[in-house]
Amino acid sequence: MSRPGRYIGSEYNTPYILQSAKLSWALVFPDLYEIGMSHQGLQILYHILNGLEDIAAERCYCPAPDAETLMHHHKMPLTSLESGRLLTDFDLIGITLPHELCYTNILTIFDLAAIPFMAWDRDGSQPIVIGGGTCGFNPEPIAEFFDAVVIGDGEEAVVELSGLIESLKNDGLKRSDIIDRLDSVEGVYLPHRYQPGYAKGGRIDFIEPVGGAPSKVKRRVLANLDKIDHLRKPLVPNARIVHDRLAVEVARGCTRGCRFCQAGMTYRPVRERSPEQIVDLAEQGITYSGFDEVSLLSLSTGDYSCLPEVLPQLMKRFAPEKVSVAMPSMRVGTLTKELMAEIRKVRKTGFTLAPEAGSERLRRTINKGISEADLLEAAEQAYAMGWNLIKLYFMVGLPTETDADLQAIIALVEETARAGTVGGRGRKKISVSVGTFVPKPHTPFQWEQQLSIEESKKRLSFLKSKLHKKSTTLKYHDPQQSYLEGIFSRGDRRLAPLIVKVWEKGARLDSWSDYFDLNLWLEAAEGLTLDLDFYLRERDRDEILPWSHIDPLVDSEFLLAERQKSCSRDYTPDCRYHDCQKCGLCDFKTIMPIVHNRKRSLPELQTTDQAEQIAREPDKPDSHHRYLIIYSRTGRICYLGHLEFLQIIQRSLRRANFKTHFSQGFNPSPKISFSPALPVGTISHCEYFSVDLLEPITDLLAAKSNLNQSLPEGLEINEILPIEGRLVQDTINTYEIGLPFHLSDEASAQINTCSDLDSLVVDRVRKGKHKELDIRPLIKNIEIVSTQKIRLEIISRSAMVGTKPAEVLAALLQLDAQTLLNLHIVKTTWSEFND
Repeated sequence: MSRPGRYIGSEYNTPYILQSAKLSWALVFPDLYEIGMSHQGLQILYHILNGLEDIAAERCYCPAPDAETLMHHHKMPLTSLESGRLLTDFDLIGITLPHELCYTNILTIFDLAAIPFMAWDRDGSQPIVIGGGTCGFNPEPIAEFFDAVVIGDGEEAVVELSGLIESLKNDGLKRSDIIDRLDSVEGVYLPHRYQPGYAKGGRIDFIEPVGGAPSKVKRRVLANLDKIDHLRKPLVPNARIVHDRLAVEVARGCTRGCRFCQAGMTYRPVRERSPEQIVDLAEQGITYSGFDEVSLLSLSTGDYSCLPEVLPQLMKRFAPEKVSVAMPSMRVGTLTKELMAEIRKVRKTGFTLAPEAGSERLRRTINKGISEADLLEAAEQAYAMGWNLIKLYFMVGLPTETDADLQAIIALVEETARAGTVGGRGRKKISVSVGTFVPKPHTPFQWEQQLSIEESKKRLSFLKSKLHKKSTTLKYHDPQQSYLEGIFSRGDRRLAPLIVKVWEKGARLDSWSDYFDLNLWLEAAEGLTLDLDFYLRERDRDEILPWSHIDPLVDSEFLLAERQKSCSRDYTPDCRYHDCQKCGLCDFKTIMPIVHNRKRSLPELQTTDQAEQIAREPDKPDSHHRYLIIYSRTGRICYLGHLEFLQIIQRSLRRANFKTHFSQGFNPSPKISFSPALPVGTISHCEYFSVDLLEPITDLLAAKSNLNQSLPEGLEINEILPIEGRLVQDTINTYEIGLPFHLSDEASAQINTCSDLDSLVVDRVRKGKHKELDIRPLIKNIEIVSTQKIRLEIISRSAMVGTKPAEVLAALLQLDAQTLLNLHIVKTTWSEFND
């Protein structure tokens, strides 16, 4: 099974889960662990719910196909990560809906948890299944899988739902009656109360509310972000994830008005978090997590009005500790030289700019609001300040796009490259990413036609033929995946049988190129006589759309006006700093923009030289204090890889306030040396690492206790020793290996005669190439303890190829792969090896 660390749980800061809770939630993310743990929304709800009295929330993620196969083979049901509880034992299952290509994953979760796919097939013993997230703004393709869907912000809604359901349970109401009352909570949509009808040509003829349901379900809006600060002690993953850092949401919503952007319409208005709370959340989050990076999250972080005030405070606090501050969503025009100087203090990675379109005409069509001069100035400044890589993001297939617009992308990339020759020395590179435009619900472009796969490939091929210089790389999103995304983005309930059918054919993890297979979808659609291209067509202005009964609180007339303005290329200014644009959202009593600094004044910042001095002050030559820290690793955490253990130790040291020296350069790392890598799944009572500290440890026992409290479950410090002289380089490592079988006389003889062998050759495969290696010189000793236990001593030499206990036994006894997986391997001791 690949990456078993996905399934072990036991993350640092996991709250105590109240098993006697009166109401229980299973919060499910329908993608792999490394994606789901990077999603802040689920973690916010998790902490909110576990902070309520008598409420408990646990997590679950979609297993990879290899794990799914194993679970079916061993008849293992899907359970929660924290306690291993069956999903069917929870009162509620809350499923995040982050993107359209996760829909088959929902069925994988239902299947492994023994939950019927269709809501109407669930009886009173089943949990209530509630969805929520971005795709909730058109939940129709999956509506029949859910008992309810939360539209919009969920922080307050989950609290109200929990209180309501607990009360109704206490009153003795049965499951179906409880569901029927959930829409009394603002923002909750009950799919079974809306019945669509279809005209002869396939269009929607009506969407009829039944059972007293309102004609439209209004989106839920969290009026003030400062009320939500539940990530002071964020979960810290043990396994490596996609966005492995502390995330602090500085603002929600964007009113720049890009006409293609769904989030810009459905997450209005702009609600900024106060500067004081941002600094406080970052301070506590780093203290309790040990992350080495803070990410300031927003749809456009550069638009946060107090950024020039907050960023210097964060850098002043974190730069000396080599904690970087990242802003993944900066916008051209918001990047000043002062802000760029702050960003570069600790680490410099790629510098991302998103012009979206190549020509000024098309940028005006989509209301992007940036000029070519703005972009080139930002690129030139970035190059001049030391960035060597600029990332540019574009889309093909935007409304009114022509060949001239595609040629303009080429020209803009070339101009950006020339900015590097002006902006500084060194080799300058450009990474160009291109996606296919997908019309999204509740946007001014929701009526537009989407490119076919063939046309999308044609336009991408043109760009590929022109962008082939050594300094430029081109990446693009698979047009086939964009095609499927477009179908479900604007799809209706007739797609639910397709999702079931294609899942039965084996579709899994469709957002992952390694697993995605469009042919499965096309075959399933043909079997159901579904015309998938029907969903990519242009929609009529007066047509009933599948999501017409979902109210984002932005008027449809405003969207139509914006669509018309795209034709005339009229600019719609940002209502944060200009007049209200009459989108219909704000009542200016409970819902309104919250912008803390409308003048956006820039305080006096440190000079670049001062910033560099803070971040890179050299270590004093007499302040090095080296210690050897010996620890054990037992239990499920043993299934992590070596690089993951390195990261865990680094974060634990930071949490315990062990201040280490760092390497120099633009990506400084703590000066820690680790014992040789152990095979995944190996228990050890004698692992070690050395640290180079700024200050001496005055109380070794107290330091040991402090560090133990900062370690995740399964790791324990045994001893901390000062290092005198050089650190051991070559070691003899002793292992005890429990066998899943009794040794035969022949196998025992093979082991007993190992010391007489001149060689023991194994065949290794690396990157498809076979290589023979003699591992006999690495075997110090091997002996039989009992018919089911072997003791093995292996030599490990610094910077030389080694071997593993399982490899030694496989070579001696010709064991198969399945038997090797069932070995119980424990590292018991190590000692210095001298030739």
